[in-house]
This record gives sequence, structure tokens and C-alpha cells, in this order.
Amino acid sequence: MEARPYQICTRCIMDTSDPDIAFDEVGLCNHCREYETTMQTQTPPMEQRREALDQIVSEIKVAGQGQEYDCIIGVSGGVDSTYVAYLVKQLGLRPLAVHMDNGWNSELAVSNIEKVLKKLEIDLYTYVLDWEEFKDLQLSFLKASVSDAEIPTDHAIHAVLYQQAARRNIRYILFGTNLATEAILPVSWTFGIQDWRYISGVHQQFGSKPLKTFPHVGYWTLNYHYRQIKRIKHVSVLDYIDYSKADAMRVLTDVLGWRPYGGKHYESIYTRFFQGYILPTKFGIDKRRAHLSTLIVSGQMTRDEALAEIRQPPYAGYMQEDDMDYVLKKFGFSEDEFQRIMALPVRTYHDYPNSLSLVKLTRTLNLGRWARLVGFRPQSA
Repeated sequence: MEARPYQICTRCIMDTSDPDIAFDEVGLCNHCREYETTMQTQTPPMEQRREALDQIVSEIKVAGQGQEYDCIIGVSGGVDSTYVAYLVKQLGLRPLAVHMDNGWNSELAVSNIEKVLKKLEIDLYTYVLDWEEFKDLQLSFLKASVSDAEIPTDHAIHAVLYQQAARRNIRYILFGTNLATEAILPVSWTFGIQDWRYISGVHQQFGSKPLKTFPHVGYWTLNYHYRQIKRIKHVSVLDYIDYSKADAMRVLTDVLGWRPYGGKHYESIYTRFFQGYILPTKFGIDKRRAHLSTLIVSGQMTRDEALAEIRQPPYAGYMQEDDMDYVLKKFGFSEDEFQRIMALPVRTYHDYPNSLSLVKLTRTLNLGRWARLVGFRPQSA
């Protein structure tokens, strides 16, 4: 197949490293157009956000009367989840913080979580994954040779949050996912955080250990048991404020003593290595392009600033070397074994069982917001 000519959006910095990207007659990409539509249809107008937030807070407080906690928040130590912890306390809520430890936390992440929650006086519940099971699942995704090899972690996080909410009879889970900094992410790069059929299908083909304890949630359990029977609601609370990443970081550092990591989701050593080395080296994907493009379209960064940042290496060379040594040792890989995995032909979720047909059905039924909330990213038009 003839290589597609290189093209970059005239507004953001998304380019043909997304194979599904489309441009209009003035060079504007589909991600920019979809961002505007998404903001109009999935978030309240700016002038109505405070009222909408107050209404949600009131509902949470009423639903949580008589309970030790009235909501659950997920914490990773990153900017968004940490700011949610700060925000909910400002709103007078009584959260339980839930953290899922997958074995890859940096020391700084652990320090940030402990420091912030202590200052905010928020209780913490930590779920620790069985390392041998999770390692086997992560290795399965590396052997599957797909670019979305990090979704097992995100899937487990969602599963643990819903499990804890159901177990404790808590009706609201407040997430740090938000459109202001995360709206753009091509489905060709990351597919189906909540697609257990895809995750389990990859593991069945490449794994060697049964996933006896790995927390997971399928479509029916999520949408009917948790959402309909248990009536658990998912709230992307940052979509109800004028959320600025730079302002959030200033608050966290000045008020809570939080320390930055130098990259989005770099609180995880594996995420840092996967996004900073494996994705650009093997797949030609620099996820910073999507994150920076979202900041452009949300007015938090200029295109020139984003272009200057994307020209810089994903992370420092010495850190990359240290991370590679750490990752290979933790996985039990020799360098030759790792390079053989890096040399495998690139594949996509299309090559494995998945729930894409279900995603398309949600679009047909005009359930796009539900699809976004449960972690699916429908393909661009």
C-alpha cells in the first residue's frame, strides 16, 4: 500500500501518525471538529457549569446521608486525579480515595498520594494487583504487538472503583477524566478501556497464567448491574468547572506540596517507558501530540508552544536508560528478547476479538456519551 503523504492539522498538531485522521478543505482535522461538537453536546455551557455542579454536589450529599463516605474518587498521583481530590473537599464532599497499585508506581507517585491525602484528610483504600497475573497480562499485550497495551491497567482501575462503590453502597464515582485536557485520542492509538472481550481475548492467545483475581467488568455487569441495579453514577467532575491544567498544577504545588512528574501519566514507570519509548519507536506514535492538541483546542496552549514541545524528546535520555533496565528486569526479559518483541509486525485491535460492533450500536442509538463514559472511543467519521 502506498504511504500516505504527511499532513498536519492547521489548528492543532495532530497529523497522519493517526492513520484514520481526515482533513477538510482548509486543513482542519476531524479531531478539532469533533472537539467542538463534543463540548457543545457533552458539557454544560460555561455560564451554567457552576449551577450544574452545585446540583450534582447536592445529589451526592443527599444520596450519601448516613454513610461514612458519599463518593469515591480514583487517585493515581497525577494532576487530574489529585485535583479532583482537592476539588471535592472544597465542595464539602466526604470522599473515599481508591488507588490501584499495579506494581509500577514511581516513588514520587507514592509520596504525592500520601502527602496530598494526608493534608486533605481523605481516607485511602489501596487495591494491589497480583503481580504474576498482571505481568502475564502485560506481556500478552506486548506480544500481541498492539499500540494500546496499557489498557489493562485502566480497565482494572475502573473495575476496582465500581466494585468498591457497590460493596460500600456508594452511589457516585468522581473521575478525573476530562474534555479540557483529554478530549483528543485516536481510536487507532487506544481502543476500548472497558472492552473486556478484547483484553481477555489477547490474554487467551498469548498468556500462560489464568486471571483468577484480576479485577474486570464486562458490558452487562457495568451497564446493568452497576449502573441500573446499584444505580452507581459516573461523574467527570472536571467537566463542570473551567479546568486549566496549568492552574491546577499551581494549586497542587503551592497548596498541597505536590511535585510534578515531567509528563502526562508519568507517575507510572511503565507508562513513562511505554509512551516515551515503545510507542514512538515501534508504532510511530507520540501521545503528547494528542494531549497537546487538546490543550490547543481548549485554549490552554498556542500551536507554536505545542510544536516547540513536541520537538523535544519524550523524556531525558538517562531516565530512558534507567527505565529500560528497570522494565526489562521486572519482566524478566533479556535485551534480545525485548528487541524481538519490538520487531514483531504491528497489529491492531481488529486482529483480536473486540466489542467494536457494540460501540457502533451505541452511536446508532445516539448513546455516544454513554460510550465515552465507559471508555470506548468510536472511530472518527
